Amino acid sequence: MRNLIKTFIVMLMLSSSHAAIADDLEDGIAAVEKGDFSTALRLLTPLAEQGDASAQLLLGSMYNEGKGVAQNYKTAFKWFKLAAEQGDLVGQSNLGFMYAEGEGVTQDYKIAVKWLLMAAEQGDADAQSNLGVMYRKGQGVAQDYKTAVKWYTLAAEQGNALGQFNLGLMNAEAKGVPKDYVKAHMWWSMVTTANGSENAMLYRDDLVKLMTPSQIAEAQEAASLCIKQNFKNCD
Repeated sequence: MRNLIKTFIVMLMLSSSHAAIADDLEDGIAAVEKGDFSTALRLLTPLAEQGDASAQLLLGSMYNEGKGVAQNYKTAFKWFKLAAEQGDLVGQSNLGFMYAEGEGVTQDYKIAVKWLLMAAEQGDADAQSNLGVMYRKGQGVAQDYKTAVKWYTLAAEQGNALGQFNLGLMNAEAKGVPKDYVKAHMWWSMVTTANGSENAMLYRDDLVKLMTPSQIAEAQEAASLCIKQNFKNCD
């Protein structure tokens, strides 16, 4: 699941179209940004109880990560569900993840897919990536590598590290796409560079043993081009 700061940033973007934001919500958001979670809890709780989806989302994140409160997945689930039911795509994405992992709720892959799909179709990159995982593993849906690749690609094009990493796996293992070590190396290189992922680096370095020098050079050039294109049209 995304971390609190990412949730906060996404939530701000979603709220930017509102004509006005309540003073307490603004102050609560500011408190979260400063790391003053006790103040955030005091300000956001009444708003969340009154039905404000942004406050519910932030409270869910705080309880999910134990920021200013004891970590409590059930309470996090409660707030994410309330936000999700109001159409909040981040709440929907997080709710789907919790159903998939069985955090704060009994694990249910079919319900997880339902919520992830809602958020994924609205463009949420984390939901798209996690939905790809469900299709790759056949959890809550029939296993379908091509559909998994579709969702991973949409996530990867937004710079989502998990989507990019998993596209590398699909290319390396010929699942849903033809085997292509150059593309696998390209995706794992970008994840390593952008996120410092040790896992992606290990996969890439193992793959190098199966590649020719010209393939490695091609992959490195493809990664540079893909970054310049903001991850679009990299296939």
